Amino acid sequence: MPHDTSLYTEGLLIHDGKLYESTGSPDDLPQQRSLVVINDLTTGKFENKIELDKTKYFGEGIVFCKGKLFQLTYKTQVGFIYDEKSFKQTGKFSFRNIEGWSLTTNGTDLIMSDGTDTLTFLNPGDQTVIKILKVTENGSPLIHLNELEYIRGFIYANIWLTNYIVKIDPASGKVIGKLDLSSLDYEAKNKNPKAEVLNGIAFDSTNDKIYVTGKLWPNIYQIQFTH
Repeated sequence: MPHDTSLYTEGLLIHDGKLYESTGSPDDLPQQRSLVVINDLTTGKFENKIELDKTKYFGEGIVFCKGKLFQLTYKTQVGFIYDEKSFKQTGKFSFRNIEGWSLTTNGTDLIMSDGTDTLTFLNPGDQTVIKILKVTENGSPLIHLNELEYIRGFIYANIWLTNYIVKIDPASGKVIGKLDLSSLDYEAKNKNPKAEVLNGIAFDSTNDKIYVTGKLWPNIYQIQFTH
């Protein structure tokens, strides 16, 4: 499906049948904006719902949970809370992680990545830390955990600067599966030489569909794998 190449993807998810995307605004790409948008999978056009002041904040991952939309920022240790219907900001919260990268939910907790080997589980009510999960692959810490998605009891994560998505057991933190999407990365960069890394996993639980994309990619892909 078409994807607007102006979108510097930080988060991707399906909510109420719509594909939401959050974007960042790197200093070396001054035209980029920190947005939360709804994507049209047929046309590739997007509807802007939220925009952060890029002089203050770099937008990161998002998640809907318990009637609210939560959004992380990159290095300011601040998250924002919005009403899921009106998108009006209703609050904000702070976190101790040095950086904020991505959010997903198991339906009860917020699950946050910060670019390290750590996933932080937060209470969505007051955003306090519930538990810390260390992620390992073959017994070694797995760093650069990035965009997250919770699919049927497991956490899936993009590994920053790679073409891999890993499947994580939320009880043990062990990687129990790995997906190589190098072919999609190759195709995206052939179509748009400015395309950057693979980043973005969205699960449509109603229709059992999984979508992936990347930063400045010209396409969103629907992929199938055992899950």
